[in-house]
Amino acid sequence: MGLYLKLAFGNVRRSARDYSVYFATLGFAACLLYSFVASSDYLNRLDLSPDQMGVVASSGDILQAFSIFTVLVFLFLVRYANRFLLRRRSREFALYKLVGMDRGAVSCVLVMETACVGVLALALGVLLGVALSPAFGAITAFVFDVPWRPMVVFSSQSAVWTSGCFAAVFALNAFDGARNIGRRPLIELIAAERAPEVASTGGRLARGVQVAVAAVLLAVVWGACVFQPVYFIAFIIPMGFAACFATALVARIVVTGWAARARRRTERYWWGLRAFTVRQVEARVASSSMALACVCVLIAVSVCMMVAGFAFSVGMHTPELVSQGLATSMAPIGFIGIFYGSVFLLSAVAVLSLQQLSGAADARHAYASLAKLGCERADMALSVRKQVLLCFAAPFAGAMVHDVFGLFLVAFLAFALGTSGFFAITGGVLLFTAALLAVYGVLTSLAVERLCLADV
Repeated sequence: MGLYLKLAFGNVRRSARDYSVYFATLGFAACLLYSFVASSDYLNRLDLSPDQMGVVASSGDILQAFSIFTVLVFLFLVRYANRFLLRRRSREFALYKLVGMDRGAVSCVLVMETACVGVLALALGVLLGVALSPAFGAITAFVFDVPWRPMVVFSSQSAVWTSGCFAAVFALNAFDGARNIGRRPLIELIAAERAPEVASTGGRLARGVQVAVAAVLLAVVWGACVFQPVYFIAFIIPMGFAACFATALVARIVVTGWAARARRRTERYWWGLRAFTVRQVEARVASSSMALACVCVLIAVSVCMMVAGFAFSVGMHTPELVSQGLATSMAPIGFIGIFYGSVFLLSAVAVLSLQQLSGAADARHAYASLAKLGCERADMALSVRKQVLLCFAAPFAGAMVHDVFGLFLVAFLAFALGTSGFFAITGGVLLFTAALLAVYGVLTSLAVERLCLADV
């Protein structure tokens, strides 16, 4: 057992450098979850009026219920990340079996690694949440429009809740990962890293049907958002699934057309590594169009929720609305919108980064072949950056198209309630979203370049 624990610690320490985006995302997720649950403790330390105390008390159960939904989002995020890591390390687990470790021993090492990652991410997240508690307290006080004073707050109840949620999430993923590795034959584990995920593409008739289906679905979703907002809100979950499916179809259609146009310009297509880059992007979108579509819709939803959150809190801090008590009553909704918008945005960019890292593992052998053919490392690095930039910019652009209609609904509700500064709030949220995507894009580009060119 001691040998397995030492091996697990060594693997975690070695993987921390290659998958820094994954570990940082888990730590930040723990920080957000802890800070969201602890928000009521921040407010209890402030000078609240009896009416404000009543609103905080009534919103406490709502906030905790919404935190359960947040755990489900993080469960999806961790599961997606673990799928990438297991596929990336399948050859390593096969070597463990070759040297004599049985299935139970390999599963034990994997469970220990998952536990180490979970404990480290949880500790980092809670410590970060405590250190940033003055800032989170300031945001909470600002949203609820109450006086604020700087103080460091530790909530033992929130720490226990966060620890329990993380334990459940990582236990499920550890069990799933151990079962997945244990039941796969040795030859499949050895070849898993070299076998890219592919998806079949249809002919001209199939593409025509896809265009028609995507147009109908988007017309229904966007039309309901603009002309029937009540029905859109009532059926928001099926509307979200329809938007994801239609976006995935549009992504495949657009990329297929872009690649066809690029091939027709032969003088540019065969210049440098443009042909290789186009083929890599085309294959990436064909095999992961649904993941990219989910990212696109998550970004669109997060922007709408953050704009709505700030509009229903900051935008209602006018003397008239405060005197009517409307600003205080809408504060919990504003806080939930801001928090969930940030959670969805974090999940979207994390999934996008991990998807790019997974593609890098598939393409590493292709870059090694290019190096053997005499290709310069600088040209290959430029190809990597172009691919990552395109895969980050395209979902953001698609999200902005969705937000043209989504923000119309938010603006209708905001102006109906009499909020102020809507356009300034929208501009600030869009700038924050673009900046976060840019930061993650740079970090992901560096990690993908390191993975793709490791053998060069």
